[in-house]
Amino acid sequence: MKNTWNKAVCVLLGGSVFLASCEKEDTGELEGVAPTADFTAAINTTEFPTVVTFTNTSQNGFLYQWEFGDNSTGTGETVTHTYPRGGTYKVRLTAAGRGGTGTSPEKDVVVPSPCANASFAGLTDCAGGGVTVWTYSQAAGAIEVLAADDRTVVSSSAANSLPACQADDQFSFSGGYQYIYKSGGQTSVNGACATAADVTTNFRFRPNGSGPAQIILQADNAFIGTSSPAAARTYDIVEATAQRLRLKSTNANGTKTVVTLVPFNATDPIRQLLTGGSSKTWMLDNATDAPIIVGTEGNPLQYFAGVKAGELPTCQSDDEYTFSSTNTLTYNAKAETFSAAAGFTCQPAQSGTSAFTFGPASGTGLAQFVLARTNAFIGTTDASPTERVYRIISIDDKKMTLRAGSGSNGGTVFTMKFVAK
Repeated sequence: MKNTWNKAVCVLLGGSVFLASCEKEDTGELEGVAPTADFTAAINTTEFPTVVTFTNTSQNGFLYQWEFGDNSTGTGETVTHTYPRGGTYKVRLTAAGRGGTGTSPEKDVVVPSPCANASFAGLTDCAGGGVTVWTYSQAAGAIEVLAADDRTVVSSSAANSLPACQADDQFSFSGGYQYIYKSGGQTSVNGACATAADVTTNFRFRPNGSGPAQIILQADNAFIGTSSPAAARTYDIVEATAQRLRLKSTNANGTKTVVTLVPFNATDPIRQLLTGGSSKTWMLDNATDAPIIVGTEGNPLQYFAGVKAGELPTCQSDDEYTFSSTNTLTYNAKAETFSAAAGFTCQPAQSGTSAFTFGPASGTGLAQFVLARTNAFIGTTDASPTERVYRIISIDDKKMTLRAGSGSNGGTVFTMKFVAK
């Protein structure tokens, strides 16, 4: 079969590598058979986030572009792609050759979720907000050193004996495989308070069916619990429940260190202010300038700098948001709701209730809550419609500032000022 070769094939595939290959060929007639695109996928189930290896099995092609089903692409004959979340992804391969291009049928690649593993679910709170912050237990044995035989106790901390610079440490793990250590100002090194060694890094989770599940920190200077470096930055998960996390690491001399952590809860005072201890109602603060601004985490004013005091429409300024200590939000729109979807106009009331989960803020903020009900909102209907995450930036008994949206990956955030009714 005779075909005309031109750069249209490369434009279809896109990418600098493909275009460079095309530059080597002049437009002209070439003999060739149209490629038949196909591939195989091998899923690594031994670690998370999941890495999938895609192997090209196409015929009559020499340029390849992959669509991984998560809005990302790649090039090459054999490629690997990391999927941070479980789910079914529709993958497709386009091959180009002297006879034109060919595209494979979409294939479903099923990526498992680590939340099916009890250790990961306990570590990161899969059933709740997706992140858990831990701190040291103050019970006896919060830090225990075992001999190399993994049984003999060499030392064990007494109850309430940890120095303040260690007792206030926070260790957080998110379902997005991020680990954050916050020292609270100083880090305990060999029993002495020293310069803070705060760190943020990614981690890998290894289910390890033949033994305890493991956490592998990716940064060289990262540690969990005591600052002594763990072999290969690897920690065995001895226990992971909603109430307790026990991790074991191997020290340079072969001994083992076991740390016992419990959920860190610095949000109780914040929750008390939000709910008034039982039930409390908040309204947008229409008596102040810029009651609602829109932007990004780095620049909260980037998209909308807000209106002057008193300029919110009545169907928005009269809305009431009541938070109860039973983790229920009640929205009373009065007569109407100010709807962004309807062109920023007053529409029939969308009053309703939603459960919410309350916990530490993932990012800037004193605490955060996540609304459970689809289409639930606070302040404005277009604030964080899919995440439904609201971070409390500041709060006292009369005023509160909320930020809607996680702000991750440059996402839009709404910063809103409220006043207690």
